[in-house]
Amino acid sequence: MSHELEAAVIDSVTPVLRRAPGDLLPVGTPCPNCATPLAGPWCHACGQSAEEFHRSLWRLTKEAVGGLTDLDSKLWRTLPRLVVNPGRLTRDYLDGRRASQAPPFRMFLIVVLLVFLTAGFGGAQVGQVNVVKVRPTGVGTSRLVDLDTRSANPTEKWFAARAQAASANPTAFAASMVTWGQRLAVLALPMSAALLGLMFFWRRGVFMFDHLIFSMHTLSFQGALFSTVMVLQSLTDWAGLLIFASPVHLFVHLRGAYRIGVFGTLVRMLGLYLGSLVGFTVLMTGLVLIGLYEVGK
Repeated sequence: MSHELEAAVIDSVTPVLRRAPGDLLPVGTPCPNCATPLAGPWCHACGQSAEEFHRSLWRLTKEAVGGLTDLDSKLWRTLPRLVVNPGRLTRDYLDGRRASQAPPFRMFLIVVLLVFLTAGFGGAQVGQVNVVKVRPTGVGTSRLVDLDTRSANPTEKWFAARAQAASANPTAFAASMVTWGQRLAVLALPMSAALLGLMFFWRRGVFMFDHLIFSMHTLSFQGALFSTVMVLQSLTDWAGLLIFASPVHLFVHLRGAYRIGVFGTLVRMLGLYLGSLVGFTVLMTGLVLIGLYEVGK
């Protein structure tokens, strides 16, 4: 499985690391690092790449644009399949038919960024919470809702002081949560894969790598669906109905990717939703605490 994970990472960064034949030093050229005559794209003595790094700015620009164009073409071929036939998309990737697909992890990262961008566009302030107000009650005292900080324990005093700072500077508090939300979003992948691993631990031929690829695909769809709803809500009141596509898609995806029956799919869907609810609650609690800590420093 470790080799498969390495292959998945390589698939994700291939557009960035791709080297054209003209970028390699000719065979027989002394290795710049150890002077051993090169016999291929890597030095067989020290392992250094035989790549020629002295390129013009125009050449580097063309390579960057070419990599992005290639990624875009794969992405637009992959997204319709992710929507219409997600089970087949995941199975094709797991079975080795990957050349025409956008790398799953790269697609997941793009969707994460899209979620935060569209949440702001749709009028929802990502990471914004209603911070309780700390109201003065006299000289030298304050109350957090009905909490008298004079008799509060250290934890309550810590929370009261930082809640007051967050109320005074909500922009910084929201910005901190957005920043850390983007960082912690990647944790959804191992959490989802771990849940699937528990649900399929007795099934032979199913590995953690399979669960990670499935999680990347399904979370990419769910994030894209959420982004679509956020954007359309500013245009029509009916946009919220699209959220019902979430369980339907998960059912089709689970059944197709793992080739299981209707009852087994429904049971695992319930487990995934309950586990996701717990995980989401933990992550949001962590985000709020991090935001309070940073705004109160």
